[in-house]
Amino acid sequence: MARLNAKQRKSLPSGDFAGPNRSFPINDAAHARAALSLQRFASPATKARIRAKARAMGVDVGGDGKTFADHHNATEV
Repeated sequence: MARLNAKQRKSLPSGDFAGPNRSFPINDAAHARAALSLQRFASPATKARIRAKARAMGVDVGGDGKTFADHHNATEV
């Protein structure tokens, strides 16, 4: 995961953060996975935002092991 320095973090749009006060930056899949690993420290609402942002980036968030993209691109038989 590419580490964000202070300048890079400040330049991210607010929409790239899942937590309050610009916490849990999720600007790429690696940061999405990192936020998922730290979500035990988050409120239920923040956990939901982390999982939604991770899914949107195609990151496996558990459950059936499929990503958002897997479900979106699936065809019914």
